[in-house]
Amino acid sequence: MFIAALFIIARTWKQPRCPSADKWIRKLWYIYTMEYYSAIKKNTFESVLMRWMKLEPIIQSEVSQKENINTVY
Repeated sequence: MFIAALFIIARTWKQPRCPSADKWIRKLWYIYTMEYYSAIKKNTFESVLMRWMKLEPIIQSEVSQKENINTVY
């Protein structure tokens, strides 16, 4: 009986999925823009720019790559 219950649980079990890279990139971009605009509002945007300087081109290239793929197909 116990083995049958385990079999049913294993068959219906859904593994948690990792979010796609696209979702992570969009979340990072959202965080970046919110930090950027709030820093501009507070006149402290130099610190935000230093933090995100290396990450911004990577995010932009990934987003543009995804958009190009979506428009082609």
